Amino acid sequence: MIHFFLLFSLTFSGVESLGINYGQVGDNLPPPDKVLELLTSLKISKVRIYDTNPQILATFANSKTELIVTIENEMLSQLMDPQQALQWVATHIKPYFPASRITGIAVGNEIFTGNDTVLMSNLVPAMINIHNALARLGLGSYIHVSTPTSLAVLENSFPPSAGSFKTQFSTYISQFLQFLSSTKAPFWINAYPYFAYKDNPNKISLDYALLNPMSYMVDPYTKLNYDNMLYAQVDAVIFAMANLGFGGIEVRVSETGWPSKGDYDEIGATAENAAIYNRNLLRRQLANEGTPLRPNMRLEVYLFALFNEDMKPGPTSERNYGLYQPDGTMAYNVGLSALLSSSSSTSSASISLSSSATKTISMEYKSLVYWMFVYLLISLEIILTRRPLYLED
Repeated sequence: MIHFFLLFSLTFSGVESLGINYGQVGDNLPPPDKVLELLTSLKISKVRIYDTNPQILATFANSKTELIVTIENEMLSQLMDPQQALQWVATHIKPYFPASRITGIAVGNEIFTGNDTVLMSNLVPAMINIHNALARLGLGSYIHVSTPTSLAVLENSFPPSAGSFKTQFSTYISQFLQFLSSTKAPFWINAYPYFAYKDNPNKISLDYALLNPMSYMVDPYTKLNYDNMLYAQVDAVIFAMANLGFGGIEVRVSETGWPSKGDYDEIGATAENAAIYNRNLLRRQLANEGTPLRPNMRLEVYLFALFNEDMKPGPTSERNYGLYQPDGTMAYNVGLSALLSSSSSTSSASISLSSSATKTISMEYKSLVYWMFVYLLISLEIILTRRPLYLED
């Protein structure tokens, strides 16, 4: 019976180290309430959005879904003023917390990727002002402040132990790391093995990029074995931070994924590869894996993305990272049924965003709980009936 309850708790607990990015750059996406139904059915309780959409924040209230919200890059100059930062938190965060479980604020996105030094210089002061505003409003201990960074910030990433930041960013990065260290906030990294493979398909193993544990790279200096590129990228960031004197900061993956479609020159952008990559990622998250450098610290990862977004600019791949089409059908079968609450759903080709689908899942869940309760009562009755005989003996 103990084993039964253990299995039950594991089946219905979801994956604590897995989140997903909910982008909204599309003109045909479902409303937030249908999105919440989908996420609930998948047992995914960590979501990142790219703004502070009040409709989403209100819809997700009391849902137990943890949210990371984003301050747009163009807002950073205004947040240099402490009063403006206080007003922003009072307007965009305070009214929704704690009903909406906002756990993090991303101040900008990939600030260090471009050449805008003014934006880079504004980053840490804006983060400090937001952090202080949260503290002033009594929210500082609940919501961390950070910013997602692309791997373009690294000068070297191979082997991982040689990880280092680009020298032109060193001043800004040092200030940023000092802030993270003092506030105990994580370093968020957008890590895409797909890009590395696309740029060097003749030198990089596809299995290594797809997280298939079929090939290994051994770091010649640490002798650590890497069976996938994502973990090597994360450890390269950890080593780069350590080289600047910041060795204790947690690294989390704010974005990773694989496109299911691309242009003729976007090698590897196929539905088959996307399914393999994300399926392997899900399996590793189910196992709460850590990287070779930090094997006992589970790696928190946010998958990119929930939906294909038809209005994103750029190459075809940019509009095809979603697990789902906007109508709720799967872009490809990644095996998300493993996260569903009923094993009978594993053969489903799509998950409806309609309320009837959610009700069906709810009824199955309630039925299981009911019969488990009946089983418990019968077991207790047997135990209580036998106990006096045992004591008398």
